[in-house]
Amino acid sequence: MSESYQNPLIQRYTSKEMAGIFSPDKKFRTWRQLWIALAEAEKELGLDITQEQIDEMKAHRDQINYREAEKREKEVRHDVMAHVYAYGLQCPKAKPIIHLGATSAYVGDNTDIIQMKEALLLIHKKLVNLLSCLREFADRYKDMPCLGFTHFQPAQLTTVGKRATLWMQDFYFDLLDVQRQKEELMLLGVKGTTGTQASFLSLFDNDHEKVMLLDQKVAEKMGFSGSIPVSGQTYTRKIDFKVLSVLSGIAQSAHKMTNDIRLLQHLKEIEEPFEAHQIGSSAMAYKRNPMRSERIASLARYVINNLNNTAMTAATQWFERTLDDSANRRIVIPESFMAVDALLDICINVTAGLVVYDKVITRHIENEIPFMATENIIMGAVKQGGDRQELHERIRVHSMEAARQVKMEGRPNDLLERIADDPMFGLDHEKVRKLVEPSDYVGRAPQQVTEFLSRLIDPLLEEYKSEIGVQIDLKV
Repeated sequence: MSESYQNPLIQRYTSKEMAGIFSPDKKFRTWRQLWIALAEAEKELGLDITQEQIDEMKAHRDQINYREAEKREKEVRHDVMAHVYAYGLQCPKAKPIIHLGATSAYVGDNTDIIQMKEALLLIHKKLVNLLSCLREFADRYKDMPCLGFTHFQPAQLTTVGKRATLWMQDFYFDLLDVQRQKEELMLLGVKGTTGTQASFLSLFDNDHEKVMLLDQKVAEKMGFSGSIPVSGQTYTRKIDFKVLSVLSGIAQSAHKMTNDIRLLQHLKEIEEPFEAHQIGSSAMAYKRNPMRSERIASLARYVINNLNNTAMTAATQWFERTLDDSANRRIVIPESFMAVDALLDICINVTAGLVVYDKVITRHIENEIPFMATENIIMGAVKQGGDRQELHERIRVHSMEAARQVKMEGRPNDLLERIADDPMFGLDHEKVRKLVEPSDYVGRAPQQVTEFLSRLIDPLLEEYKSEIGVQIDLKV
């Protein structure tokens, strides 16, 4: 057991894949890939760089001599120059041309963009899997009536599946945002100390065309279509805000869904999975707490609040570069991705195992539908020859008394029995019961589910079917 603080996001929550994307080893190997791409592009455009030098760099790309880099950083207090030095120890022939013309942001900012794009790809995959789980749930329960709530007060009926489409639609919009953001991401490229590319212009003897080509070549070698048009030393921190806005959106969707699940679990209508040996409470052995949904909400709030960090960083940058963004970004960006990765894992786990208690749902409907059905009952009685105005007043009186007994005396709702026993309505018990069939009160909910799935969700899941099937292994 470690005696120093361990980040819970890594120890308890995020996946190995997401932690790996933001690992130091991934970062420093990407730095070396960027130095190789720069050297290759400079050679292709005519600088005096040999293939032997590039081959030497490639041979040691993944064999990072961390001890030498750490020792050097203590001396020079500069992580990039420490790694340039360490790489040069391994590559004596290439040493003179490593990092040629570049500034620290070349490796730092470009790596940040590369990591964020890879992380967005993983988030995309997990959103697809979450939508797949919710799709099955929504389709299975599209016809099952349940109470709909406004202000958490019983309103009209909906269906269990229709409610799930509300969750799905939020995540569907999030997926579109992820797709757009990962396609729009561009590298910083090779821009130099203040973004003017002056050092590269000097290297290429004032050949502007070659400097422009260098920028494009490096981007392509790193798997991007291009780099941002203009920059200071760093890319605009507005990009970080845009990316984390997408993550915040996912967190908002997850929080809303799991709030609903927690409320439904309180009503005993729907429960998140509860394993055979799981303990709900250390004191109350009977409890089945919605701890996974609560954990999702907890992580979601962290992500939503982190967005403000990127907003403040973008707003407070000075001219072409300040360093007050660095420490903040090292924490905020990786941890936001890891938190979203974690909450999506839990969302997949929860939605794949939701338990529906149909008899409880039916009982809740029976307690409320008599009030909802009063208009239909009046119309049925009018067809039997009754006077609408008189019937309206009579049903109002019955409703008030039935509600009083429910609230004041804790009795079942007997409004239907009162109406059936009242000769003014001319309806026997069987006719009254036919007027309160729950499926007649759900509107187009089942059809809306079918239309939503077939029009939006099924084509998307077909397009990304190769991504479906992630294995979720919750640590706690």
